Amino acid sequence: MQYNFDKPVDRSGSSDFKHAVLEERFGRADLLPLWVADMDWETPQFITDALKARMEHSLFGYTKDPRDYWQTVAKWIYDHHQWEVKTEWLTYIPGIVKGIGFVINRFLKDDEKVIVQPPIYHPFYLTPRGNKREVVWNPLKRVSHDKYEMDFENLAQVADEKCKLLILANPHNPIGICWDKETLQRLAHFCKERGIMIISDEIHCDMALYGHKHIPFASVSQEAADISITFAAPSKTFNIAGIVSSWAVVPNDELRHRFYSWLEANEFNEANMFAPLATVAAFKNGEEWRTQMLKYTEGNIEFVINYCKENIPQIRPIRPEASFLVWLDCTELNLSHKELIDLFVNKARLALNDGEMFGTGGKGFMRLNVGTQRAVLRQAMQQLKDAVEQVSKK
Repeated sequence: MQYNFDKPVDRSGSSDFKHAVLEERFGRADLLPLWVADMDWETPQFITDALKARMEHSLFGYTKDPRDYWQTVAKWIYDHHQWEVKTEWLTYIPGIVKGIGFVINRFLKDDEKVIVQPPIYHPFYLTPRGNKREVVWNPLKRVSHDKYEMDFENLAQVADEKCKLLILANPHNPIGICWDKETLQRLAHFCKERGIMIISDEIHCDMALYGHKHIPFASVSQEAADISITFAAPSKTFNIAGIVSSWAVVPNDELRHRFYSWLEANEFNEANMFAPLATVAAFKNGEEWRTQMLKYTEGNIEFVINYCKENIPQIRPIRPEASFLVWLDCTELNLSHKELIDLFVNKARLALNDGEMFGTGGKGFMRLNVGTQRAVLRQAMQQLKDAVEQVSKK
């Protein structure tokens, strides 16, 4: 089947977050929203059909997970990432950010710290802070225009005895790095030696691009498996964030019992009735859709890179190795943070995530969501070009 990713989708009336909070977040509602990480393409029909079939039975009482739920998830993980996950290692969680909060409250004492590696998805540091834990920064090293590395030398300096958790984005958000096996093994060894647990957020794992390969953190070594809790979901890949279909994987028996018994006691491990149905439908029927979606996404990324090169050379996009998010280097515009926001919001009429929200290393950057129709992206880039020309003339 050939899917049409150019098809316009009117999201009005759906209360979608991307449009509904523009006035609140950006100060105006007349913006093209290319920020929050969901896509403007319709959720694929095979998922909608599975949900409709269940809704035809108009009684929505307590339900049990489908018999093939976790077998289907484990098979997908093995088929795509060659990680053999036992079904007993898996459990539902009601969202990955919530999961981070659960781990912090279950495992960390009040005076213990959390390490993050900015520029990074902002809940990685906001959630620990909101739970009254100190955040320790270990910024990534930018070794070239489009390449970042973990800074293990600095990590050794900042990781004191109170650091008990490191939150890893694998693949990385916002830069889109597919971390290599050697880096992940080195990180696992470092943290294992120091008694630091790792949360690996792998929500973009099924969106590797340009032949890159996602490597699950817990699969790289026994040390990694011993100290890690992996979070993932089909939500980014199949555009079902509103269904809340996340899960955890914990290979270590002791760690798993401690975490899962707490989730069970509080009934946080009980999925809503639609999450398992959407997940099974996605993983049993979604490979062709996923393949075409990734190809279209690559086309969108190349469009942005080429457009900037030809028309806005002061903005240099970094080609991601995974996901539909593009890290835009706007430093050559020589604008302050306030001026950069004004350029995008008030002059270009675009809503993007500004780089400073991602912490150290984000100044002068913007995060662009290219998970949209090519025509929308073309309009956005034209508006940005006109805005930059307007600023440059002053």
